[in-house]
Amino acid sequence: MKIGIVCYPTYGGSGVVATELGLGLARKGHEVHFITYRRPVRLSHFHENVFYHEVDNEDYPLFEYPPYDTALASTIVDVVRYQNLDLLHVHYAIPHAAVAYMAKKILLSQGRYVPVVTTLHGTDITLVGNNRAFAPVVEFSINKSDGVTAVSQSLKDDTLRLFQIERDIRVVYNFINFDRFRKTDKEHFKKIIAPNGERILAHTSNFRKVKRVEDVIRIFQQVYKKVPSKLLMIGDGPERQNAERLCRDIGLCDEVRFLGKQDAIEELLAICDLFIIPSESESFGLSALEAMACEVPVISSDSGGLPEVNIHGVTGFTSPPGNVDEMARYAIDLMQNEEMLARFRENALNQARRFDLDNILPDYEAYYEEVLERSVIKVE
Repeated sequence: MKIGIVCYPTYGGSGVVATELGLGLARKGHEVHFITYRRPVRLSHFHENVFYHEVDNEDYPLFEYPPYDTALASTIVDVVRYQNLDLLHVHYAIPHAAVAYMAKKILLSQGRYVPVVTTLHGTDITLVGNNRAFAPVVEFSINKSDGVTAVSQSLKDDTLRLFQIERDIRVVYNFINFDRFRKTDKEHFKKIIAPNGERILAHTSNFRKVKRVEDVIRIFQQVYKKVPSKLLMIGDGPERQNAERLCRDIGLCDEVRFLGKQDAIEELLAICDLFIIPSESESFGLSALEAMACEVPVISSDSGGLPEVNIHGVTGFTSPPGNVDEMARYAIDLMQNEEMLARFRENALNQARRFDLDNILPDYEAYYEEVLERSVIKVE
């Protein structure tokens, strides 16, 4: 198949999943065309069967903001026509599903039909889509897609609850690439971070309010009182300054390292003993899955799709968002019990294997074939 993938090229989960999916499809012989405004972060070098088309979004004096949606639609039309794509797979409802519908109608006027699969990733539904300014467009775009997938059952349920959806939504889980995310021997690195054998805890996110970054610091504060430990804060975003200020206020600056955005996250996870993700809302929890693939148990909230990934009492523990004390107690118990920690490490790896890219990729391929088979040109 010749597949066009439209995504955000940034560090967020949707962009990572879209890129890894495209690379996986290319390895299986499909021709994959990425269409976005910047080369995706995980598309760092040449790959066979992979092509990149940059959206030219020029700034015109007439517009206060460059009209990216229009430029993206035009680029999609050109790529579909001249690369003869079979199918478009767009990640994130706003603006990609809406723009894909526009491109599809333009192509239809030229006698060319291309089906569109939309994958919902979370904030496009729970935050952006729930905004009255965007909700009608989100609902319309989903219903006009030829196929719709959601990355968790929780997200599917939220979508059906928030919108009047006429399309079937297929749950196809996010995945992990075990060629990259696996536990490796980084003992020399671990000694630099924890020279006295301290436990190492970690958190990875885009540091937005929904991630409850300060809760991570509060949890660690309680753990540190009971267990010699260090905390790695990986990522960046609007809440980083508040988190750094909190560390200074409670006197933990020497025990917490803010590492910013990192490309080789797997090398950091390889030295960790526990991963903390106390999000207010999380459609899936890709960062938790990445940690589990590196044999790191997880302390998480029980919101959204996280309980579908992190199994309470098996791969880690879950608590209601904001329940810092309970999360801290679970973390302390786990850090103080070597036998339980070893068991949870093994369980985390076994659970992560369920989401191996090699297991999920055939689901997408089968869904593409299903969409292509039932797609019929409609003049609306």
